[in-house]
Amino acid sequence: MKLFKELVSRGHEQIALFNDPESGLKGVVAIHNTTLGPALGGCRMWKYKTEEDAIIDVLRLSKGMTYKASIAGLNLGGGKAVIIGDAKKDKTEKLFRSFGRFVEGLGGRYITAEDVGTNIHDMENVKIETNYVTGISKSLGGSGDPSPVTAFGVYMGIKASVKERFRIDSLDGLKISVQGLGHVGSHLVDYLSKEGVKIYVTDIDNKKIDEMVDKYGCIAIDKDEILNQEVDIYAPCALGATVNKDTIPQLKCEIIAGAANNVLENSKLDSEALVKRNILYAPDYVINAGGLINVANELEGYDKEKAFNQAEKIYDTLSGVFKRAKKESITTTQAAALQAEDRIKKIATLKSFYLPYKKTFNIRKD
Repeated sequence: MKLFKELVSRGHEQIALFNDPESGLKGVVAIHNTTLGPALGGCRMWKYKTEEDAIIDVLRLSKGMTYKASIAGLNLGGGKAVIIGDAKKDKTEKLFRSFGRFVEGLGGRYITAEDVGTNIHDMENVKIETNYVTGISKSLGGSGDPSPVTAFGVYMGIKASVKERFRIDSLDGLKISVQGLGHVGSHLVDYLSKEGVKIYVTDIDNKKIDEMVDKYGCIAIDKDEILNQEVDIYAPCALGATVNKDTIPQLKCEIIAGAANNVLENSKLDSEALVKRNILYAPDYVINAGGLINVANELEGYDKEKAFNQAEKIYDTLSGVFKRAKKESITTTQAAALQAEDRIKKIATLKSFYLPYKKTFNIRKD
């Protein structure tokens, strides 16, 4: 792997490797772009097959965070961390406190949060060593679980997608398949169930499927059959890359709109393939920005109502993306990227002249 070539091609500013044999910590922080502000992005803990897989993942995810923060109108840049390890076996207080010390060593250029394989408790251990962490419990001044806001943003994004495709405001009578019933997926089902939607669900955990069936009357689908389900909307809410050259021919939906990151395995080729199949794609980092919006609010003093109001605007943001894609005859992926890049370029010009240092967020040492 030619690391510097990867950094240049993806536009990254920095990558930091960290290793602490005593705690078992082994991971990577990637900082993509800090034009708009400090890089914020979650810490993922995953048992990667190779170290190269971990680096590629953190580079891809951190770039996505830059675009997500920009298009959501936040004064934040994009970053991400990955810890190589089994989240079910390798977690310890020492490991996450060690990670916190590495984050502190980056001097505020990167702010961490929870992600796949990590949770609020882990972030509280991180916070013992650094204040450059968000997504912590309410008892420590945080917002708690961000998934209700993330799911609400996805719900609003689905409504925007339905308006674009079917020219209707209500979801009543539509069929939606939800793949992944974690915190976000289950909250999304709750929002959708209130609109008379016929919901098909799947997950690798059968207990979660049973819970959704019992609570909301959802229809259980085998995880290997969810992509073949004939629905109006496919909502991927698990890990990414479920939409690719092999699965696109199987899809029987009009819209793809879900909470997962990096839904498309190949952003350019897969988005073009979806256009050819006349499937409307809601770019993932636009529709799932509610989680970032929520934790970003902690940096300025958390206001739940403000977080939900900002997440509600995902409807308008997505509508703008669809409008631009149609006007310029480009994919929705390209339209979203252009909107994110436009804001970064505009703000960059403000920094062409010197101003005395101004603290942007309420982050301080206790």
